[in-house]
Amino acid sequence: MEKECMEEGLANTKRPLLPAETNFISSDKPNDGSSLTPVLFLSAIVALSGNFCFGFAAGYTSTAEFEMMEDLDMSIAAYSFFGSILTIGAAIGAILSGKIADFVGRKRTMWLSQIFFIMGWLGIASATSVWGINIGRLSIGFAGGLIAYVVPVYIAEITPKNIRGRLVVTLQLMNCFGLSMVFFLGNFFSWRTLSLLAIIPCLMQVVGLVFIPESPRWLASIGKEMEFEDALRLLRGADAGVSEEATEIRDATEIFQRGDAGFQGLFQKKYAYPLTIGVGLMLLQQLGGNSVFAAYLSTVFAKANVSTTIGPTAIAFLQMPAAVLGVILMDAFGRRALLMVSSVASCLCLSTMGLAFYLQEHHYAKEFTPVLVFLGVLGFSYAFSVGMSGIPWVIMSEIFPINVKASAGSLVTLVNWSSAWLVTFSFNFMLEWSSAGTFFFFASISALAFLFTWIMVPETKGTFIGRHTCNANNFCLLNCNESIMCQDYHVRCRRECVLFLLHNYFIRC
Repeated sequence: MEKECMEEGLANTKRPLLPAETNFISSDKPNDGSSLTPVLFLSAIVALSGNFCFGFAAGYTSTAEFEMMEDLDMSIAAYSFFGSILTIGAAIGAILSGKIADFVGRKRTMWLSQIFFIMGWLGIASATSVWGINIGRLSIGFAGGLIAYVVPVYIAEITPKNIRGRLVVTLQLMNCFGLSMVFFLGNFFSWRTLSLLAIIPCLMQVVGLVFIPESPRWLASIGKEMEFEDALRLLRGADAGVSEEATEIRDATEIFQRGDAGFQGLFQKKYAYPLTIGVGLMLLQQLGGNSVFAAYLSTVFAKANVSTTIGPTAIAFLQMPAAVLGVILMDAFGRRALLMVSSVASCLCLSTMGLAFYLQEHHYAKEFTPVLVFLGVLGFSYAFSVGMSGIPWVIMSEIFPINVKASAGSLVTLVNWSSAWLVTFSFNFMLEWSSAGTFFFFASISALAFLFTWIMVPETKGTFIGRHTCNANNFCLLNCNESIMCQDYHVRCRRECVLFLLHNYFIRC
């Protein structure tokens, strides 16, 4: 039965974050090379440093805002465009990232991204006009779009499945490290010097890439058998048995190359449900306001009369335990439960901030506004990190069948970056309209995210083909209370026994 589904190209895999065509079906039996070897550890650290660079770039606008606006005589609209153009570049990079990574390989794509990072930072540091910094920021965004795709793909392709989830989820942790570093250094250096300092981690990844192997799965996909086996053996250790995993990778590569449905194949009735989940989660993730806390945290604190020096730095370092907590909880609890908890907690924290600004605007107990806003931002960073930050990407990789993973990944990533641009560009205007109304709006989006997850999103943790079966009437077994995957979807029975009839209105195994 499993083989039949795989032959149709509809098998799925458990791989966190960005969906990609290079995800392949893993064996349920751990191989002898399932430990974290020195080469594997080094490869993961070098790749993850790319996310540090992007986290640094995301928080740069918050620390540079007031000084840059004064030096270049920028209006709010001009600076809002500068802050948001990063997401435009990232959207372009995300669209092209899959093709580039498949054509030149994972390592060369990471090299290419760092070239654009370095050019962008040099452009900002030497800029004498608004156009100069915008072009630099666009280049950095393009690099970030490449990194956001290729790093999780590379990590997922080089790691054994028993440690894959936690390693990939550390992407968010590295983003937080980058964000914390730029908030901290922004207290001591000008915006031009900060741009030059940002080049240092970029150069470190460029050098580190020399010492790590290429992705074995990519090497297998282009027919380099000898290099493929050497890379896999290097990553798993000299004494590890890799023959079973090597065979598995070859088979999965053949399945993908034969079963890729393309972008047009994504818009079929049978994919409507997972597509709704994918697009919905991406919209809710960004419209909930997460991007503004990285890009304009100093603005938020200045509005609330919180120190723009101490506030962002304290938040940056206090939120790092939240990122660690997210890594720990990812596999300990289900995706759906964490999403709902994260959405509810985010709603409460954003409502607290809205209330604080409401009191400030109406001159009621204004002395509590700084404390409430600081606690609201801190609480939101924790709430978002344990759920809405990374889990939507995890679910994306688990609900789409392999034959549409590439197309679905491109679509949901484009939706994510486009909505991030909308929020980052409009935030300063919304804040001038009404500080309280802005955060009450974000709180309502978080409440909507809870309802969307509760009604629409299935539990996908630990699902794989063959775990459960369907009965003779093509319906999933009632009250199983566990995840199942019939053909190309994960399904969870509700307590009300509402069945998701997804594939041509029936779930067929």
